[in-house]
Amino acid sequence: MIHVGIDGSWRAAGALEWALQESLLRHEPLRAVHIIEQTHHTRYYEPAEIAQTELDLVEDVRQRMRDSGDDLDHRADLVAGSPAVSLTRLASGSRMLVVGRRGTGTFKRLLLGSTSEAVANLGDAPVVVVPAGWPAAPSRSPVIVALDDSGENDPAIEFAVEAAVERNVPLRLVNVWDMPAVYGWDPAIDATQGDDWADAVQGHFEPLVDRWRRKYPELDIDLDVRRAHPVDGVLEAAQEVQAQLVVLGGRHRPRLSVLVLGSVARGVLQHAICPVAVVHHPESQEQTL
Repeated sequence: MIHVGIDGSWRAAGALEWALQESLLRHEPLRAVHIIEQTHHTRYYEPAEIAQTELDLVEDVRQRMRDSGDDLDHRADLVAGSPAVSLTRLASGSRMLVVGRRGTGTFKRLLLGSTSEAVANLGDAPVVVVPAGWPAAPSRSPVIVALDDSGENDPAIEFAVEAAVERNVPLRLVNVWDMPAVYGWDPAIDATQGDDWADAVQGHFEPLVDRWRRKYPELDIDLDVRRAHPVDGVLEAAQEVQAQLVVLGGRHRPRLSVLVLGSVARGVLQHAICPVAVVHHPESQEQTL
């Protein structure tokens, strides 16, 4: 099942529409959840305790789901509690959780420090953050996955592969690198070392790309290695090809609640004009003390 967080701005926010499209592509039911924030909460409100506007919101979402024209068993619910905690708990183990980047009510704040980033930090399921007013990409625009040098890119690549296959579009694997500052003071050294670094990075990732090409021979997979600031490079790579989706890796740390996302992921989530998926690498078994 796919989960999506909704609020009063759901018509303009785009998260529900993106989730409905994804639901149709994967032929999986969608559960929309509207969180009524409550400090000391019960799991569900009784209907008599809910403002009519909240009931109307959920009913409007149910009607939009019925109007989608598929035969999937969609549902929409009201849940009381902490927005980020409730959404991640409900979506745990599901196909993905979709949230909007901006809106009103629960999702009104900027991404940094907001429910959207908290969900991207906490969620064990892949989290897709949809910017308000995201433009529909051309039908053949690729899916992009950003590679890092952690050696733990496979979960993000697998998610990106599924997205590209279901959309019948190419997949582009992007690595953005820059040289250590020690080389930057001398332009001649920088130019020479820069070529060497570019060749080294290309050579490092080519075996990875070849492995995924062998695994999915029907999929058009390209490697894009570029020198830039990591955030700028990923955003530019996505904008140049009008990407359908950007996929980033994350490092899930169940014992932590903040700062799991790195600065690159936060920067891309903040500024991307297309939906961005954060796919956490499963944590290896932690040593117990």
